[in-house]
Amino acid sequence: MFSKVLRKDHYGYVFIAPFFIIFLIFGLYPIVYSFYLSFTDWDGFGTPVLVGLGNYQRLAGDFFFYKSLFNTLLIWGVSVIPQLTVSLVLAVILHEKFVKGKSIFRAVFFFPNIVTAASLGLLVGLIFSWQTGSFNQFLMSLGFIQDPIHWADKPIFMRILVSSILFWQYFGYSMIIYIAGLQGISKDLLEAAEIDGASKVKVFFHITLPLLRPIIIFQVITSIIGGMQIFDQPYTLTDGTGEPDKATLTSVMYLYETAFTRYQYGYGSAIAFGLFIVIVIFSILSFAITKRRTNTENIQGGHK
Repeated sequence: MFSKVLRKDHYGYVFIAPFFIIFLIFGLYPIVYSFYLSFTDWDGFGTPVLVGLGNYQRLAGDFFFYKSLFNTLLIWGVSVIPQLTVSLVLAVILHEKFVKGKSIFRAVFFFPNIVTAASLGLLVGLIFSWQTGSFNQFLMSLGFIQDPIHWADKPIFMRILVSSILFWQYFGYSMIIYIAGLQGISKDLLEAAEIDGASKVKVFFHITLPLLRPIIIFQVITSIIGGMQIFDQPYTLTDGTGEPDKATLTSVMYLYETAFTRYQYGYGSAIAFGLFIVIVIFSILSFAITKRRTNTENIQGGHK
């Protein structure tokens, strides 16, 4: 009977239907409902009360939202810029033929990406604990300090620490993406440049790097999207407080605190969509800047 209702060329819709049903229920519906909640005042009980643009007006003047956004961008910048640079250098080195044990090095460098972010935050928090942390004990054993240092009270240090966790966790992943891009570059093109007398440095900057530009754009945009959603590492490292002086309070942490600690679901939804707009703006800007540079270089190359 089922075969009579559906034609054979429609059987494919049956196989893809589960994905779309699950996406509609657990993906699209929550997004649409959250957007609706952003225009309401709701504590999780009763009926949401419509407040129009009140939540967004409050968001526009919210000091803690701007501070959390500044913290997120600062932590992201300090971690991602070295991450993309170091991972590119490692990818180029491990792509060379003369390097032995490349598979082992790739696996070792990628290993931190397998560890969960929450576990890393807890581990680093224990290492830098001022009472029982091994880092203080190590410095004291060497005679560098006499008394334990309360690292959690130093805003700049805590931001650098969170950035370091992000760098250590994701540089291996970026390296693998770069290696995949390098493997897609024609060897004949590189060998022809070397035969013409170009050094490896010139080959890298004039051939390899321009051909890797799509990969770099992908890395930058995905790092922006992921970096603006930093949550696990600073949350577990500071027990969700964002201290000291809210220096490690990220935008998603502020969203979580507002919605699930203060039970202000309407305002929390407004924060979520405000963050979404910021991510879209930065993604478009990074793509436009990179594309403009590419077009400029192509024009200059054409004149030459």
